[in-house]
Amino acid sequence: MTAPVFLVQDGGLRVGTVTLDGPEGRHAVSVRRLRVGEEIVLTDGAGTGAYGTVAAVEGKDRLDVAVTEVRTEPEPVPRITVVQALPKGDRGELAVETMTETGVDAIVPWQAARCITQWKGERGAKALAKWRATAREAGKQSRRLRFPEVTDALSAGQVAALLADADFAAVLHEEGSEPLATAPLPAEGRIVLVVGPEGGVSPQELTAFAEAGARPYRLGRSVLRTSTAGTAATALLLGRTGRWS
Repeated sequence: MTAPVFLVQDGGLRVGTVTLDGPEGRHAVSVRRLRVGEEIVLTDGAGTGAYGTVAAVEGKDRLDVAVTEVRTEPEPVPRITVVQALPKGDRGELAVETMTETGVDAIVPWQAARCITQWKGERGAKALAKWRATAREAGKQSRRLRFPEVTDALSAGQVAALLADADFAAVLHEEGSEPLATAPLPAEGRIVLVVGPEGGVSPQELTAFAEAGARPYRLGRSVLRTSTAGTAATALLLGRTGRWS
């Protein structure tokens, strides 16, 4: 079994002794019950990992790690971003969790015209914080060193601008005439996928996205829910671009 991953946010990753405390230290000591000699990985969530073993455990929320190696992963290419329309209930966190585990690089919450869920004021801030926390925890669980960015929620106009700047842009749509499985993909640069809400992408949004260069593509014969479509599409692209080789 691979070594567990914990987040260190103060930039203190180096060869030598590194202390893990606070909430991450408590999780390592009191939940995972790590003991002296066990392997552990510390990461900044931005691509750098420190590899070592537990050197000492103190109390319920602190341990020292003897780091023997630090390495930084290059940014993956092509970069895959999923624009995720806001699902109902906790299905948004499910989408973020599974996309993170699969390997997405960035997630953009989108308040689509047909979204039932509304992110406004304090409620919106709390929902965004949940998405970011979910990405962080799923990143650790899946042993990633580089966690996906979860941006602020964007409007349709802002999403169109993002699509216009992509090297490949697509809207996942059940009526798309072309399958994503055969779409011409760039070897590097940025891929941006749009996943609409349960009610579908509105005609006005489809027009705006088409003008930005995003064509509609279908995944397969079955129609996936908004909370699973992004994960399926990300997996397909990771395989096709060689990132899963």
